[in-house]
Amino acid sequence: MIKLDQFLKLLGIGSTGGQAKLMIIDGDVKVNGTVETRRGRKLAPTDIVTVTGKTFNVGDLI
Repeated sequence: MIKLDQFLKLLGIGSTGGQAKLMIIDGDVKVNGTVETRRGRKLAPTDIVTVTGKTFNVGDLI
């Protein structure tokens, strides 16, 4: 399991934890098609994250 903000940093989308946090709070991130505003949301390998118009399968990166 990995937290949503950590996953964004791993992708290089949020270069800092603060930047990732702001993207999540602003509603720019979806998990499994639903806007997610909890930066501590734990992601499972089967989850799909969409941010900045790109979609990522969590299981492919962890």
